[in-house]
Amino acid sequence: MMRVGTGYDIHATTTGRPLMLGCVHFTDAKVGLAGHSDADVVSHAICDALLGAAAMGDIGIVFPDTDAEWKDAAGSLFLQHVAAQLRGAGYAIVNVDCTVLCDVVRLGDRMRAMKDAIAVALGIETTQVNVKATTCEGTGSIGRGEAIACEAIAMIERDAPGKLGAWQESAL
Repeated sequence: MMRVGTGYDIHATTTGRPLMLGCVHFTDAKVGLAGHSDADVVSHAICDALLGAAAMGDIGIVFPDTDAEWKDAAGSLFLQHVAAQLRGAGYAIVNVDCTVLCDVVRLGDRMRAMKDAIAVALGIETTQVNVKATTCEGTGSIGRGEAIACEAIAMIERDAPGKLGAWQESAL
């Protein structure tokens, strides 16, 4: 059985924090993203897409911002955790595709690194990951550099019967 899920995340920019996008540190960025974790909108949107495809809730349920365990946690850790939960429930990731909306930094020369890092974190092949980028041409909060967002879609398939995770059971 094939299943599809979508995800979206947006965080405000802030000074004094590193910019992490798709598990890649943008060392030349003058701003980072505000959030409880590392605020990697790409990883977060992909997590929501995968969790949605499996009907396992969302990132706020799995990684609540009230839990000190996730304070400053890396997006790669979130991706690893979600991928493990999917495997435990008998799902395999078919592919993920995301579009980053960003006017703060140019992503073109780092999209390959993002694809590679996301694939490693999810335990899948790089060919199963696609990262695209666009600007907002100076419009809205993203265009003014006040935020960065990401939209994601994921397809999973049932590869073996599995048990529901405790957090999935609690959502029933």
